[in-house]
Amino acid sequence: MYLTTDSESLRVYEALASEVRLRIIDLLDAREMHIKELAGELYLSSAIVSSHVSKLQKAGIVSSRMTRIDGGTYKFCSLSANYLQIKLSSSKGIARKVVEVSVPVGHYTDLQASPTCGIATTDNLIGYYDDPRYFLDPGRVNAGILWFAKGYVEYKVPNYLFQDQIVQEIEISMEIGSEAPHFNDKWPSDIGFTMNGIALGKWTSPGDYGKIRGRLNPGWWNTDVNQYGLLKVLKINAGGTFMDGQRISGITLNDVHWANDQWVFRFTAEDISRRRGGLTLFGRGFGNYEQDIVFRVYYE
Repeated sequence: MYLTTDSESLRVYEALASEVRLRIIDLLDAREMHIKELAGELYLSSAIVSSHVSKLQKAGIVSSRMTRIDGGTYKFCSLSANYLQIKLSSSKGIARKVVEVSVPVGHYTDLQASPTCGIATTDNLIGYYDDPRYFLDPGRVNAGILWFAKGYVEYKVPNYLFQDQIVQEIEISMEIGSEAPHFNDKWPSDIGFTMNGIALGKWTSPGDYGKIRGRLNPGWWNTDVNQYGLLKVLKINAGGTFMDGQRISGITLNDVHWANDQWVFRFTAEDISRRRGGLTLFGRGFGNYEQDIVFRVYYE
């Protein structure tokens, strides 16, 4: 989950400002639990626990499902977010100039995919599972999720800056994960990133998450496949390339030909024997974050 100092993030900070709610998060990190189980662990009434869970749900930290057991209905709760990333405003409070482009996951310009693979809109699966031909279906432009065990997906992004404007930093945020048959929370995958033909570095995705349903997934989406990814932020500036603040290479802005009229950005599921765990990209309507692939260009 990506947070800032704006009012939208305030509900998350308020939800975390409680010892009881922090304890609920700790319990749910271990396993899915229903309200009565949580109440028993916390020595509180079910009504009080339900109120705390409701605040965590509104903040997007916890999700729930209703299940009938032995004639009774139970509200089972699970974590929707495993990580929080906070971007604080600068101490001087000076807003940076920025241009933002949101690219839907289906708007790729080139792709190679090997099974297990698939692509879907919020309304339906496009074609069939494990048939790469359907990645060329015209309906792909409406896709909200795609996945493959090996290959790459490439996007062309317009550079809207004028000639007298200088890029200071390029930031790409995306919800991303591995791709395992069905799902596997422990399924490491080396995912590479390339811009304008320059390899930026790679990041190892820990797994293909599916034990907990993605909070945005449409009702028809099966529970035995990938459900959500991790929100990752890739940055390229004068100091190098960084993933969530950690330097992954020495490639700088000057190396990636940022002055081009368009940029070509590629995600690659590395074709290696070790940690070849595929790639899943989540867009609007899928996973836990209501966004596509977002490119932010900070300039002066």
